[in-house]
Amino acid sequence: MQAYNPSFARIYNQRWTGFAQRVAPQIWTFYESTPAAEHRSLLDLCCGTGQLALAFLERDYHVVGIDLSEHMLLYARENAGSYLATGQARFIHADASDFGLDERFGLVVSTFDALNHLPSADALRNCFRCVYPVLLPGGFYVFDLNTRAGLRARWNGVQVENTEEILLVTRGIYDEESEKAWTGITGFLRTESGLYERFEQVAYNIGFDLAWVRSALLETGWRSVYFARMEDLGMPIAEPERENRVFIVAYK
Repeated sequence: MQAYNPSFARIYNQRWTGFAQRVAPQIWTFYESTPAAEHRSLLDLCCGTGQLALAFLERDYHVVGIDLSEHMLLYARENAGSYLATGQARFIHADASDFGLDERFGLVVSTFDALNHLPSADALRNCFRCVYPVLLPGGFYVFDLNTRAGLRARWNGVQVENTEEILLVTRGIYDEESEKAWTGITGFLRTESGLYERFEQVAYNIGFDLAWVRSALLETGWRSVYFARMEDLGMPIAEPERENRVFIVAYK
């Protein structure tokens, strides 16, 4: 799985936290409507710089975050510093497809297409096998994926953002044969000193077959699995492959 470099982690923490802030209330509302919500515990798998974790911490959840990037975790620990001090939160350096924990959780989440960044279907299956034993019976695993339609639509072409604060060039390509998308992100960000810092990162997404994803979850042991939109996580949709992004709701 990809681990982001220091410059990209800083840019991410400053500029790309909006998705977590939008989806956190949707996931919280869904989870609170279920009997599992008596367990106010969350594992944020691929937690990034910790914005979704923070939203649940503010709602009095016990939260553990896992990420492969130590640089992202530095920001997560800084953002949730007061909760670390009380023991309500902790952040762990680990791979989403190869981890184990002694704790158990009512809710596990992976957001902002984090699992698309796993290198293969085997790695994704291993991720499911790692998540299953740390989830309490009756608990939920909620995560989102970019679909192949979404990668085709959104990961092709070049985008440029040019302001006084940042010059950002994003170059994307989706390969139909391998069903894999690559994005090269290059830019310059103005620092507090007034000088500009250059950063560069290459990210990839794999377009997983959603029928296979559902089967892999069921084979791992989940009792039910369905696809939904962010706006209504309790409502299954019939044709997830037609969406650009879908949420998968797995019930143990």
